[in-house]
Amino acid sequence: MIERKHSNKVLSKIVTTETTAYLAGQVADDTTQDVAGQTKQILAKIDTLLAEAGTDKTKMLSVTIWLANIDDKDAMNGAWFDWIKPEDTPARACVESRLARPDMLVEMKVEAAR
Repeated sequence: MIERKHSNKVLSKIVTTETTAYLAGQVADDTTQDVAGQTKQILAKIDTLLAEAGTDKTKMLSVTIWLANIDDKDAMNGAWFDWIKPEDTPARACVESRLARPDMLVEMKVEAAR
């Protein structure tokens, strides 16, 4: 069974199957913060959404990260390393991309086992 939560005309924030949870791309709510601050906000949102999907960050399979400026990778990684344990790291890609608004500096999309 496929379940969709927090849906609108464009997307669902969470889509789950019996075995997998998919999160839509997450961005910071307070985009006045720098990359580290935005990343911390996003990671907190991911924790909340994964819990709602019946899983957690220890079961993440894959994370895709988009940075508005790839030079900000170290700042983003600093927040990432504080959040995730080395034994729980998922498959991950990090690329530079123009995001939906210029004040958005980072976006993350997650897939996790349930």
